[in-house]
Amino acid sequence: MLPGLNPKKVQAMMKQMGIDQVEIPSERVIIESTDKNIIIENPSVLKINMQGQTQFQISGDVSEEAPEAGISKEDIATVVEKTGKSEAEALEALEKASGDMAEAIISLS
Repeated sequence: MLPGLNPKKVQAMMKQMGIDQVEIPSERVIIESTDKNIIIENPSVLKINMQGQTQFQISGDVSEEAPEAGISKEDIATVVEKTGKSEAEALEALEKASGDMAEAIISLS
C-alpha cells in the first residue's frame, strides 16, 4: 500500500468508498492470446470490486511463449474415422485445408 499508512485504516477507507478487494490464492496465471501466451508464475492476484465493476490485479514472475500451433490428434482421429484413410493422409489433408476438418474430409472422400 502507501508507506506510513496503517493497512487496516486503508482497508476501512476503501470499504467506505465501496471498494472491496479479495486476495485469490493462485499458483499460476495464463493469459492466452492469438499470437502468444503470457504466463505469470508465483502470482499475487487481487480481485477488486468497485462500483459494480470487477477488476483483477496480477503481479508475479512474467514470461511469454508462443501458443501451440498445429493440428490436434483429435482432429486427425476424426478425419481418419470419417474417411477410413491413414493418419498420414488425414494429417496431410488437414494441413492443406488449414485445419478445416470438413474441407479435409471432403477432399479425402
